[in-house]
Amino acid sequence: MTPHLDETHDAHLTSWVASANTPDHPFPLQNLPFGRFRLRGRDEAWRIGVAIGDEILDLRATGLVDTDDMNVLMDRPLSWRRELRLALSRGLREGGIEQGWSAYLVNQADAEMTLPCRITDYTDFYTGIHHAIAVGRLFRPDQPLLPNYKWVPIGYHGRVSSIGVSGQAIKRPAGQTKAPDADRPTFGPSRRLDHELELAYFIGRGNALGEPIGIEEAEAHLFGVALLNDWSARDLQAWEYQPLGPFLAKNFASTVSPWIVTTEALAPFRAPFERPPSDPAPLPYLDSLYNRAHGALDIQLEVLILTASMAAAGTPPARLTLGGSREAAYWTAAQLVTHHTVNGCNLQPGDLLGSGTLSGPRPDQAGSLLELTEGGKRPIKLPNGETRTFLEDGDTLILRGWCERPGARRIGLGEVRGTVVG
Repeated sequence: MTPHLDETHDAHLTSWVASANTPDHPFPLQNLPFGRFRLRGRDEAWRIGVAIGDEILDLRATGLVDTDDMNVLMDRPLSWRRELRLALSRGLREGGIEQGWSAYLVNQADAEMTLPCRITDYTDFYTGIHHAIAVGRLFRPDQPLLPNYKWVPIGYHGRVSSIGVSGQAIKRPAGQTKAPDADRPTFGPSRRLDHELELAYFIGRGNALGEPIGIEEAEAHLFGVALLNDWSARDLQAWEYQPLGPFLAKNFASTVSPWIVTTEALAPFRAPFERPPSDPAPLPYLDSLYNRAHGALDIQLEVLILTASMAAAGTPPARLTLGGSREAAYWTAAQLVTHHTVNGCNLQPGDLLGSGTLSGPRPDQAGSLLELTEGGKRPIKLPNGETRTFLEDGDTLILRGWCERPGARRIGLGEVRGTVVG
């Protein structure tokens, strides 16, 4: 069994939407991600849109779907989704069947975006092994990884109500912190506010309570992928996380990009799921021939910072890190779905599974400031002379992602931005 490839993935296809043919545009004809939009400044219902170049195609206006409820669309069978992708590709490609769809286009500059679907639940995993090791060394130098890490996908249940879309203003959280030499904690705003570079895996069709999703079927339950910044207050986290894990350090904000890139669009960018030979093999319920051969996603991930001073001076954002999901993630998305449901837990259309921080093995591939600054011990210097250990008020964090390989059209995940407002 191999990833499903069809005519929609042909790298030579172009669109009659001219901007989609621009080299390195994140939304060419081969992508076609889904989001929800409305005309800027209008108090109207959200509509399902498909990104094509700089435009948004109003999906319901095309007559291909009969709903503006994204979660209803996500619940449709995989075969139906493939047919919809094929119809969109044929209607938007140069020389294709004329559909009159130019009347249903809205320029992205004229649109307001919201969360790409109604997020029904949120589980954040910890699949980034290099992040886990780097953070573990800060607290447990002799045992960075806990004994269960290479056996079980670690996760915790997050907070849906504070998830926002790109452009979110992040109010600095407050809570208890405790200095190592203090005999009691104090209360106040976090001084160690951080970002986390993650992917958001969105569930399409769910499962009934008590009916696990096997590893062979897990891929069919994944609708697509978006970028995720899971903001973290490191000083609050250090004091509160034992014995039950993150709480106030995580529940104040998470930010996702407005577009879900479907698993169908990602088919050319699948890669083998590989571990070091000395590591234990996954237990049988987390293992399959397909997952070994094609379970990983090869996505390039970039983090940039734009400080208030940089924005005022009109200088571009500065890159903090550049890495990839393939070498960062110790567990695949399919394994997360299977493990989440193995005890009978029921997933629903629109559930979000966070990958956890996806850091590469090199320092310049770190997905958080906690790693980049070694816990705040080594400030990083920005091109304009400013330094950072953790985020300051006015800082904007930008995450970007894209996929590329020879023989395939490069596609992008867009970007997710968030600004600390104090």
